[in-house]
Amino acid sequence: MATATTSSVIHCFPPIVNLRLPLSHRQLFAKRSVVAFSTKPCPSPPPLIAGKYQSPNLRTVLACGATRRKAPATSAPSLPEGDDGNVRRVLQFILWIAEGVYILWLFLLPYAPGDPVWAISSDTVNSLVGLSLNFFFILPLMNSVGINLIEAPVLHPVAEGLFNFVIGWTFMFAPLLFTDNKRDRYKGSLDVLWGFQMFLTNTFLIPYMAIRLNEPNAQNTPRRPSQLGSVMTNGARFVGLIGGAICLISTLWALYGRPDGNFGGVSGRLKFLLSYLGSERLAYAFIWDICLYIIFQPWLIGDNIQNVEKSKVGLVNYLRFVPVVGLVVYLLCLNLDEEL
Repeated sequence: MATATTSSVIHCFPPIVNLRLPLSHRQLFAKRSVVAFSTKPCPSPPPLIAGKYQSPNLRTVLACGATRRKAPATSAPSLPEGDDGNVRRVLQFILWIAEGVYILWLFLLPYAPGDPVWAISSDTVNSLVGLSLNFFFILPLMNSVGINLIEAPVLHPVAEGLFNFVIGWTFMFAPLLFTDNKRDRYKGSLDVLWGFQMFLTNTFLIPYMAIRLNEPNAQNTPRRPSQLGSVMTNGARFVGLIGGAICLISTLWALYGRPDGNFGGVSGRLKFLLSYLGSERLAYAFIWDICLYIIFQPWLIGDNIQNVEKSKVGLVNYLRFVPVVGLVVYLLCLNLDEEL
């Protein structure tokens, strides 16, 4: 078929005797690559004048029957799966089991130290109210400089330090959640989630960690960040500095705070800590929260290491396993020039 077609193209022209084409025309003819041929009849060749074609566009005449073959269509590459299916399902199963154990053991069952929610004592309620009033040591610091609008309740500094340490760490999780690249898999409000996390910590963070492992849906469009999310993300460095400072102050406060309150030295405060953990459900739950944060912090930072400035990736990747410190470094090294 190709031979016949070629022959028909060649015989479109009358025989030419002693036709000497200019060098430039011969080069054009030699370089012209005919990819495919059409069986449509060629137009009549232009008349010869003095052994040359009248038309100067010899390339058009020689290529009259040529058509360019279209490039084969290529399919778009398929998106690779983000997580291994079996590992992802196992992790989700473990997280949902952990959520059930967390709620049953710390809130409902009477076997853990302290009182369950349904039998909470008035002393525990008063202690919780006092700790909340001393949130981030704002009232004690105001009273220390002579601002006495509200008198800060006097509690054991170890209890105050433990409470504010966990809350300060929780505070720093806000920018981490709002910059999580899997946050769109969670259909609820991250504002509400983090707000409840500030009061009930891992009661709401564990389900989020499980839901973010759902299979990605390509049809879902990324949600616009909320006003709180934008503030927390753009102010991530300030959040890191404030949260890190609160955790440091909480540790020092637990060891040396209220020196005139007859709370004993460091050894006496450590003994109080052990008895406090063994008698108060709130303190016992804080230890659970610290252990879970030690797991969730490097997990979330590792999944979002691309949000960090390129020159700081190695540092953040190394320090993310250090409790509190790794999260502070992540927030300080966020690349805010790119959309997160």
